[in-house]
Amino acid sequence: MHFALTEEQLAIQDTALTFAKERILPKAIEWDDTGHFPVDVIRETAQLGMATIYVPEDKGGSGLSRLDGALIMEGLAYGCPAISAYISIHNMVAWMLGKYGTDAQIKSWMPKLASMDWLASYCLTEPGAGSDAVALKTTARKDGDSYVLNGTKQFISGAGATDFYFVFARTGGEGADGVSAFVIMKDAPGLSFGANEKKMGWNAQPTRQVIMDNCRVPASHLVGGVEGKGFRFAMSGLDGGRVNIGACSLGAAAQAIDKSRDYMFERKAFGKNLADFQVLQFKIADMATELEASRLMIYRAADAMDRADPQASMYSAMAKRFATDLGFGIVNEALQIHGGYGYLKDYGMEKLVRDLRVHQILEGTNEIMRVVVSRKLLNGNRG
Repeated sequence: MHFALTEEQLAIQDTALTFAKERILPKAIEWDDTGHFPVDVIRETAQLGMATIYVPEDKGGSGLSRLDGALIMEGLAYGCPAISAYISIHNMVAWMLGKYGTDAQIKSWMPKLASMDWLASYCLTEPGAGSDAVALKTTARKDGDSYVLNGTKQFISGAGATDFYFVFARTGGEGADGVSAFVIMKDAPGLSFGANEKKMGWNAQPTRQVIMDNCRVPASHLVGGVEGKGFRFAMSGLDGGRVNIGACSLGAAAQAIDKSRDYMFERKAFGKNLADFQVLQFKIADMATELEASRLMIYRAADAMDRADPQASMYSAMAKRFATDLGFGIVNEALQIHGGYGYLKDYGMEKLVRDLRVHQILEGTNEIMRVVVSRKLLNGNRG
């Protein structure tokens, strides 16, 4: 066991962090304030191989590892976790297409995803089916050489601005075996979008309902060409999504620590720099320690996925819970170090607090993460 990144991984890490500092961070507060979704900047990451990170090269992807992906998401999130998290979602869709799509589907669609000419959205959650995703009600009925879909998806990142919708719908009876996966293009008849949700954070990416009202798609858009496999597809993507959202928390927390350290040397109180007060020295030491512990758990979970470790799902759930809880705590403490200035939008600290709060909810709430871990342990799987 060793804890050193390879030269290639260090280069990947540096590329993502440099891009975040140069192309994302300078505009992050403005995008949050205006609700601007920077499609042009997001598409630049495709030129760096960050649009199809884990898709094998023979299927049109970058052929990188899950650990490489975690390094990328962490680096990009230093600039803005909302932007990094959207890029993670796009990559999850591309990976699912590469893993489960037919040869014809991959050949037809992957080049556009790899170039980000098409941006992707992942459509599983419904108004009445969040943590209980198997209860989804959206239906897909076969009609000749088409499927007709009806239903509503909730909290869909990028909706309305993206082009390629990976949608889960019920083609059979109740339960997981009745769910199938479809690709719907933005211009499909019967597809529409709700109003952009007014959110606490993640304002740099739109979040809307995806509404299907007799939405007709070609039968060739059934992912994998087989009904009844969709729920299995959906669940297989969650481990990677959990690692990535934890990695996004790492990047934002790192930015918060850097800003806090700089502020502690700039700001004076009672004739001394804040950095001279032991209470703040201890606070930033704890923040850095918690970040490093979270980083180790995320990297460990990503490595477990790369090795197909049978405990990878448990490690991913543990890491997601730990990193998102501690990441939120770190940015909250960073705001406290900044005092009243931390509460002002111009300093960017309150944005990080708002952005990271949702990380404890999505990709499976942290309560569900505890369910995943406890089930593994109580079934005798202790790692």
